[in-house]
Formats: sequence, C-alpha cells, structure tokens
Amino acid sequence: MKQMTPLITVDEIEPCLPFWTEALGFELTGTVPHGDALGFAMMSKGDVEVMYQSRASVADDVPGVLEHIGTGRTPLFVKVDALDPLVDALAPYPVVVPRRQTFYGMDEIFVLAPCGTVVGFAAPLEAGSA
Repeated sequence: MKQMTPLITVDEIEPCLPFWTEALGFELTGTVPHGDALGFAMMSKGDVEVMYQSRASVADDVPGVLEHIGTGRTPLFVKVDALDPLVDALAPYPVVVPRRQTFYGMDEIFVLAPCGTVVGFAAPLEAGSA
C-alpha cells in the first residue's frame, strides 16, 4: 500500500472548499461537475490529499452505495509538523476538541469544517508546539 485518501460524501461541495484552500492552503487539483454544481473535488498539499463527492453524484455514479457510506461525517486526523502555525487559520471554525497535549505525545486540536467534517490536527510535542 502506498497511500490512502479519504473520500467524504456531502450534500454540497462548494461550502467545503474555502476551509481547505483558503484557511489551510490546499490546492484544488481536480473537479468534476454534476449538473449545475460540483460532483467531485480533490485537493492536496504536499503529500496530504482529500476528496469530496456530492451525494447526488455518488447516487448517479454508483447506485446503492449511499446506504453503506453514512452521512459524510468521516473524522479526519491530520499529522502536522507544528500546530502553532495553524491556530490563527483555524480560529473561524467551531472547536470540537480544544487544544490539548495528549498522553500519546501529541499537541492537537479538532475543529468542525464546513459540511460537518470533524478535522483534527496533531503535532508531536517534541516539535516545539505549545
């Protein structure tokens, strides 16, 4: 195995994009339209990649799959070098788990991104995070 990329299903993709592209600096690397909206979007930053697909697009593309993939509430856990540089960018988003230092040696925070995705960011404590 070489890579795993989450594919998150949501009602609408467009509200999700600014969280990744504007706040976190991801590049929108591919989109596929579905009717008058986006049906699929892929974003990346370095070796990290995330994909979104609309429920309507999934229903048209692979009928019957929606009943097996839930409601798009797939939590994401993103390892970063340091948490401090992200704190200001994450400020506009509701905090789900306040910044904490864990017993397993991570400095982390979890926020609620648009579209309802819980995204946790974690840096090793020895990386100099406060």
